[in-house]
Amino acid sequence: MITFFSGCAIKSYEKSDSKLVTFKTSKLKFSDVAYFRFDDTSVQVELFSAGQVVERFEIENLVCITQGCMTQSFFNKKYLHESYHDNTLKSIFLGREIFGGVGKKMTKNGFEQKLIDKKRYNIVYRVQNGTIYFKDFKNKILIKIKNIKKHKN
Repeated sequence: MITFFSGCAIKSYEKSDSKLVTFKTSKLKFSDVAYFRFDDTSVQVELFSAGQVVERFEIENLVCITQGCMTQSFFNKKYLHESYHDNTLKSIFLGREIFGGVGKKMTKNGFEQKLIDKKRYNIVYRVQNGTIYFKDFKNKILIKIKNIKKHKN
């Protein structure tokens, strides 16, 4: 019981940043500004539309969203795909390799992974130049995260 409640406890994060996010799955559709707070082990993402928070993700050991907290594997089964590794969404939000680095190739400005399992997924995942791009063609999932350029006065 303590683990369940502590997974969604208020936490202070080391870094924060605003980003443009596109998140499309069969159950979640969003494209607008998001506010990211994160450290080495956890991430909080607030999705905004017309200046109002429309969804919040808090991921450490559990995934907490507006509807409540759940294990990462249950979140994957319900919102992404059941074959995804537990840390897939957190790794995408943090711009880290997924699936233990399988298929990872370094590029000039980051890395790319191509993951194909004919029965379960067909994924292209790129992290480069301040942009994170995750596309699962088989399951029709798109997550794109782009840094908002900060203008100097």
